[in-house]
Amino acid sequence: MKRSSPKGRAAPAGPSQRQLRAGELMRHALVEILREEDFNDEALTGVSVTVTEVRMSPDLRHAVCFIEPLGGEHADDVVKALNRHAKFLRGRLGRSIDMKFTPDLKFLHDESFDEAARIGRLFDDPRVAQDLTPQPPSDSWKDED
Repeated sequence: MKRSSPKGRAAPAGPSQRQLRAGELMRHALVEILREEDFNDEALTGVSVTVTEVRMSPDLRHAVCFIEPLGGEHADDVVKALNRHAKFLRGRLGRSIDMKFTPDLKFLHDESFDEAARIGRLFDDPRVAQDLTPQPPSDSWKDED
């Protein structure tokens, strides 16, 4: 079933081009800020953080930032620390990006790396691997005369 907008047009299924562009702008700016800034927070000291994606709300006033600490260790602590510093980061973003509004930031751990590792382990399972290797064609369907 298609969703429709108030004017009767079908609503887009995914983010708009504007949301995608703004998200990438935010991602690049956040990477620079996190690279340059020293935080007085034990959870962020000496931790390298990858900003994998920034998803913007349709009105561009809210941003969900997906992060992955290098090595994936202590991800929950890093996410909590970044959310504690979200207002500070928002202030720094406001000075480094050219947008009408600087969005509110929410940080989440990017689970896609864990999911990719889980799927990789499934493919390495011998029971699954046997289904992935090509089998020679079987001649059992032919009638032998």
